[in-house]
Amino acid sequence: MIKASKEFFFKEDAEWEEVTPLLRRQIQGHDDKIMLVIADFKAGGVGEMHNHHHSQVTYVASGEFEMTIGDKVKTIKGGDSYYIPPMVMHGCTCTKDGQLIDVFSPAREDFLY
Repeated sequence: MIKASKEFFFKEDAEWEEVTPLLRRQIQGHDDKIMLVIADFKAGGVGEMHNHHHSQVTYVASGEFEMTIGDKVKTIKGGDSYYIPPMVMHGCTCTKDGQLIDVFSPAREDFLY
């Protein structure tokens, strides 16, 4: 069971987890049903192809990405968004520095432990 997070998050206080030298993430509010994560990419950063049982919806806050969802590949940029159904393979390559705002349901336990 995932314990609910605190109620407020302030960018100057939040910690970043380095995933790779070109990708870091910041876990924001969550409980066992939902989770918000900011993924901060430098150009050339890769979100490796993977799948998971979570539903995911993502808002592209800034930058530009080549996004693959299943067999579809699209260029997405700031202001765009996308949905990934459970168990569908997906991944991206950042072509211009940017941030993705990910929402997962249920929460990603693997990000917490």
